[in-house]
Amino acid sequence: MLPGGTVAETVTAMRARELGRKSVVVGDRVGLVGDTSGAAGALARIVRIAERSSVLRRTAEDDATTAEGRLERVVVANADQLVIVSALADPPPRTGFIDRCLVAAYDAGIEPLLCLTKADLAGPEQVLGYYTELELPYVLVRPDSDLDALRALLAGRVSVMVGHSGVGKSTLVNRLVPEAARAVGVVSAIGRGRHTSTSAVALRLPPAPGVDGDPGWIVDTPGVRSFGLAHVSAESLLHGFADLVEATVDCPPNCPHTADAPDCALDAWVAAGKADPRRLASYRRLLASRSGEGDPRGEPERNPGDPLAGS
Repeated sequence: MLPGGTVAETVTAMRARELGRKSVVVGDRVGLVGDTSGAAGALARIVRIAERSSVLRRTAEDDATTAEGRLERVVVANADQLVIVSALADPPPRTGFIDRCLVAAYDAGIEPLLCLTKADLAGPEQVLGYYTELELPYVLVRPDSDLDALRALLAGRVSVMVGHSGVGKSTLVNRLVPEAARAVGVVSAIGRGRHTSTSAVALRLPPAPGVDGDPGWIVDTPGVRSFGLAHVSAESLLHGFADLVEATVDCPPNCPHTADAPDCALDAWVAAGKADPRRLASYRRLLASRSGEGDPRGEPERNPGDPLAGS
């Protein structure tokens, strides 16, 4: 994309050797030399990668003590909005996964947007109630939705979409960009979707009828089962739980905020009704999994009696 939102011809390019081991990821703005005409058979070289305004990362696992857990992956560069796609049913919503995405978004300096699909099958009250203190922006999507509300929130921005397999993300992308032809799967009998998208791809949104200006870009990503946060510091995890931050002012110095931490003010804060106890439980699960006490490869953890808590 050129300045001002103008789209140039599609150019095939390879990374120049002088860039060394520096990788090029979806969303990067690069400098090209060679044949940039976009003609059949033309090949250019990527010789420069511009400084990134934001980098959304995830790690393969939460355990920073293992080689696999330290494997950091850049999801997308230069995005300014993270669209967290979650179905309201089939499969059921998992606030644990949403919490992880929120932490990653805030850590990267990217604004979150919650996109709740399959709103024809279930209402959003439980999910929205869980996030009521965050004032998290959201949009509801049904099979017959015109998507005008979502298009308005995507306009003029580079948005990256993430979500569990089976939540309808690829279907949504195909509705927004019909020529994308992203593969669409089905949800199995046990409530799990198949991984239909296999690689991240940036797609230019078509102009909305009667709307001037840049319609924006979306980056569709492969469906993921977990969003590892080993790259996020324990202190930064709290950024995804703004409803708990004020309570930590009364914590003793260097408080780890774990359940067994003496004099941690978070328990009293929740007991006083100032935050949802499920939010504190989710935060502490992330702390535990990051320190290697949980197994993110296993079945999603849930709070007893809480149908939303899967990660």
